[in-house]
Amino acid sequence: MNDDFLLQIFAPRPQPLRIALVTETYPPEVNGVAMTLGRQVSDLLDRGHQIQLIRPRQNAADRATRNEQLEEVLKIGVPIPRYAGLKLGLPAKTGLVRLWQTRRPDLVHIATEGPLGWSALAAAQKLRLPVSTDFHTNFHSYSKHYGAGWLKAPILAYLRKFHNKACVTLVPTESMRHELQAHGYRNLEVVSRGVDTVLFNPARRDESLRRSWGAGPDTLVVAYVGRIAPEKNLSLVFRSFVAMRKIHPDIRLVMVGDGPDRHVLQMQYPDAVFCGMRSGTDLAAHYASADVFLFPSLTETFGNVTTEAMASGLAVVAYRYAAAEALIRHGENGMLAPFNDAEQYIAAACELAGNPQLVRQVGGNAHRVAMTVSWKTVHDRFERVLHSIIDKEDNDGEAELAMDGRV
Repeated sequence: MNDDFLLQIFAPRPQPLRIALVTETYPPEVNGVAMTLGRQVSDLLDRGHQIQLIRPRQNAADRATRNEQLEEVLKIGVPIPRYAGLKLGLPAKTGLVRLWQTRRPDLVHIATEGPLGWSALAAAQKLRLPVSTDFHTNFHSYSKHYGAGWLKAPILAYLRKFHNKACVTLVPTESMRHELQAHGYRNLEVVSRGVDTVLFNPARRDESLRRSWGAGPDTLVVAYVGRIAPEKNLSLVFRSFVAMRKIHPDIRLVMVGDGPDRHVLQMQYPDAVFCGMRSGTDLAAHYASADVFLFPSLTETFGNVTTEAMASGLAVVAYRYAAAEALIRHGENGMLAPFNDAEQYIAAACELAGNPQLVRQVGGNAHRVAMTVSWKTVHDRFERVLHSIIDKEDNDGEAELAMDGRV
């Protein structure tokens, strides 16, 4: 038994914190940010921390959870256009100041940059509370997909101003840290994302589900999982599918998810199977029952679906950035194309279409890599970052008092 292992076992647990976590999306809403935050809160509670979760009320039946460790505070929200089921929190600075004056948190962690997040930032600054933020979504990259490309620069400036007011901003990859630094962001720390390898696993493969898609045991099934919307670059999924079908004529395409483009795409591509929104073990079965995963999005900060597909044993085709760049080695445990090079992307997909053995080999290697991407490791890192912020604030406060004493 080596010394490092002993130190890990007998190291003292970090001091429990009281964390005010502010977000405009949370389970049971279905998106990568909500999923990540749900897992994060669960793990922080297991570690003994107290969480005050501040979020918009999702519907009329939504009720706040309150117990010794978790206190939910529900605020008014309004629907987000073209994002059915999601709410945008309204400004609430005065209410948050009162809330945190009554019971002061050790730290405020803001996961989303909407009006509720901005109110939390302003309230925390007024009360001199340390703040950390998450950079979860490339909103500035979304603008061109919704006919508002001119908004990219103002949105980027807004996000930079927001995050630079925090003690630290957490990003999921080293490449994202470098990109944001180039845009003037400060105090960036990398805290990656994990994947639930118990839920997402090749053992979830379901031959009866495959048969419902018109696929036999030897049929190559290509899948996409995610929001069916302009920012996901889905035209490339269908271009790749058409090219792959020329090599493997009985290939099947399965689209899992929902969004504003679903109806139009379903009309344009009647041969594709549109499964709608799926979750839990049903979603895991949809992943594992496919063979190849096409993910052509150009707007991800991480892309949780990449690690879910890898954990499910699929051969992933993606652009070389975000989670794919961090985890995939081309031709070994996935297929990568240079960023925004559609022809190379299609060529990578076609290489799999003509080589079933490569599909199995790449998928098996992908699963083995995903098994190393632990949520525990991710949240160990998150916990250390939060403590480092508080320690720095305490040290700065002591130094300020000492300076005042000398004066």
